[in-house]
Amino acid sequence: METTTSPAFAELQQAFLQHFDRNFERLFSQDLPFIQQKRKKARGLFEQQGFPTSKMESWRKTNLQPVLQRNYRFNLQQGQSNNPLGALLKCEIDRFNTDIFSLVNGLWLENQSTSGITTFPDGTVVGSLRAAMHLMPQLFEKYYGQSVVNNHHGLIALNSALFENGYFIYVPKNVDHQPSIQMVNMLNSVDSIFVNTRNLVILEENASLQLVHCDDSMENQPSFINNVTEINLEAGARLDYYKLQNQDDQTALMTTTFVRQWNDSNFQSNTIVLNGGLVRNDAHVSLLGQGAHAEVVGLYLMDRKQLVDNHVFIDHAVPHCTSSQMFKGIVDDQARAVFNGHTLVRKDAQKTQAYQSNRNIQLSSQSKVDSHPFLEIYADDVKCSHGATVGQLDAQAMFYLMQRGICERNARMLLMVAFVEEIIQKIDLPNLQKSIDELVRKRLKGELTSCESCSISCVDPDKPIHFEIDMSKI
Repeated sequence: METTTSPAFAELQQAFLQHFDRNFERLFSQDLPFIQQKRKKARGLFEQQGFPTSKMESWRKTNLQPVLQRNYRFNLQQGQSNNPLGALLKCEIDRFNTDIFSLVNGLWLENQSTSGITTFPDGTVVGSLRAAMHLMPQLFEKYYGQSVVNNHHGLIALNSALFENGYFIYVPKNVDHQPSIQMVNMLNSVDSIFVNTRNLVILEENASLQLVHCDDSMENQPSFINNVTEINLEAGARLDYYKLQNQDDQTALMTTTFVRQWNDSNFQSNTIVLNGGLVRNDAHVSLLGQGAHAEVVGLYLMDRKQLVDNHVFIDHAVPHCTSSQMFKGIVDDQARAVFNGHTLVRKDAQKTQAYQSNRNIQLSSQSKVDSHPFLEIYADDVKCSHGATVGQLDAQAMFYLMQRGICERNARMLLMVAFVEEIIQKIDLPNLQKSIDELVRKRLKGELTSCESCSISCVDPDKPIHFEIDMSKI
């Protein structure tokens, strides 16, 4: 991979701008003309905005300065990667019926298809974003960039200007695509790289899809991933969207997802954060058609000096829509977790139902949780509520289990497993749910609580031991 090296944080913005100006023709001359224009406009916005700083209200708890004070390399290759497929797909989530595709260092893996595009018998199209823009230019004219707000912060504008590639998914009208699609976004570089990826997902009327997006890394090198995903759900469409994040402690992962929903569409999102040095997930959901429903849930398990920041904004723009946010987290050591949930109910959005919940367990006095659920309501005929809790494992719950002959360490483990189970149970793919449950238990046992004799590790996964636990005591 041909690269150029960027200077440190003080000059990083200028390095990106120079990279854009010097390499525009080489990198983007094959793009559709309107995308080239969007790139140039976004470049100007990034020059004005720069990188987000802790002086911005929505970034007060997330300091990017440490991860931007590194020498990153920029990718001067566009399109596809020729890395061997078998050596790269190390995503821990397997053993369920799915079609797997992969991006490596922001590039589409070329040996998945010679053209970069796979067309299924039902008309569903999956492939490289750069290849799809030429195959389906009318769809790109209609959907690309329509939901993205580049002026939210500089990382979005940077992505719009310099994205290398990403994935494209199109499901035609009335198609229930099976099996599920799994996208593995893999880092595999001995250098510290800065990767901008862009994804576009389109579901036409009454279409449905289950999509699993995995973020993973191999080399444990300090790297930065800046990902933007656009999702458009036409009337009656349904998307089950699972994001599984298991990055190394050296990687910064920034994901921004924009969702537009029309009449009676259904968006189910479940984000599981197992590891990552600095992880930020932004979701912007616009309910634009009556009867639309969005459920955005998540789970994060952080320890050491890890940081996770989840921001969710749901815009109820029309009447008779529903939304739900539920995030749970466990933090240990010096880890930090941030949750910002913002639900906007506009003046004409009567009969809205919207709920927010964020619950956290702190396992150490050095860990920190900042939770900010927020309702902004301008309509008067609505049902809305929000709540947040931050605390430790309840002593009464510990006593409750230890009275039944369970050691203290195993009791802590069982309470944590019970705490996270509600999020895991919202996974509708049975084999995926089982795999995630195993990974979460492994993560809790191996890094949040150390117990060589933990009863969970000795249990037949097909015949688990069940304890009746009063969740109100946790």
